[in-house]
Amino acid sequence: MSSKPKILVTSASGKTGLPTALQLRQSGFPVRAIVRRLDHRSQMLEKAGAEVVVGNQYSLTFMRDAMQDIKRAYHCAPTAPNGLHFSAVFTAAAFEAGIEHVVTLSQWLSSVDHPSLFTREVFLSDLLMAMRAEMTVTTINVGWFADNYLMVLDMAAHLGLFTMPLGDGDVKKNAPPSNEDIARVVVGALADPATHAGKTYRPTGPHLLSPNEIAAAMGRALGRKVTYRDIPEKMMLKALKALPPSNYSEAAVSQLKIYADEYRRGTFAINAPTRDVETIGGRRPEDFESIVRRYVAEQPSLAPSLRRKLKAIGGFMKILLTPAPDVKAIEAARDYVHLGAPAFSQEDPDWCKTHHPKPPVSVAEKAA
Repeated sequence: MSSKPKILVTSASGKTGLPTALQLRQSGFPVRAIVRRLDHRSQMLEKAGAEVVVGNQYSLTFMRDAMQDIKRAYHCAPTAPNGLHFSAVFTAAAFEAGIEHVVTLSQWLSSVDHPSLFTREVFLSDLLMAMRAEMTVTTINVGWFADNYLMVLDMAAHLGLFTMPLGDGDVKKNAPPSNEDIARVVVGALADPATHAGKTYRPTGPHLLSPNEIAAAMGRALGRKVTYRDIPEKMMLKALKALPPSNYSEAAVSQLKIYADEYRRGTFAINAPTRDVETIGGRRPEDFESIVRRYVAEQPSLAPSLRRKLKAIGGFMKILLTPAPDVKAIEAARDYVHLGAPAFSQEDPDWCKTHHPKPPVSVAEKAA
């Protein structure tokens, strides 16, 4: 029997939950992994020796049971309009169970009056998490994931196009972290609460990249030329609606429009890159090209063929013919709260105080 404490991982089949649970097992920690359903991801967890629990993480009754004999946990709320409810249930159950240390996945954008409802709910969740003095918290402030670019990898592979509304192709605007590197920082903080309690970390990739550099990295990984095209937000929304399967709900799509605006404003470039993956996670962060190469190796459907190219062309035509989702109607149907004077992150004085710009220095430059 392990002498290490059992750690609870919420959203354990998700983008950061799965690698967090697997890395904890590799480090010898017992893991209780909460999943919504049994599938190939839960099989991976079981094979790694995790205790897999299927349940509703929005249910306080379920979460009370899930936290039995648990003193540390990874809190990863979904990108969804009910994320605050998820966090409130987690916090209440953690209070009752006497959880001692939590690592929570926050947002680099998190600010009190942000235009995005999801981001404001993250801000409130962070406040809730910090209210119980007996429970220490480590906050992981993640920006624009590397994974976000890869939702258009099929078009890059078969049509040679990387299309997103990211603005000027030559301006360096993000240092994208892999899901696995984000998990490494989470695991480092869970393994050593005494060192990391009360700290905030921002995992990034090793270099700030422009959209053109991202396209070039995709091209090298795919073995073909890939060109960046800045597209209107409306076209991005049409694509997300037209091309199933999508990892984004209609509600989440309405918020991605706002995040793309933050991207063009350069918010994700502030203070990037960091050395948090190296210092907390224990290894150099993965560069974007290596991340893409892993995805390509895992997806045979990205290999070139005439049939796949024709299918991609058909998909592109479908995007053009698909009506753009009505973001205002989506928000109205869900009764989203709207502020009279919303403020993007860099327009919030309190956000600027805690995200003070520093000269960006790459990990490679620091090691030199």
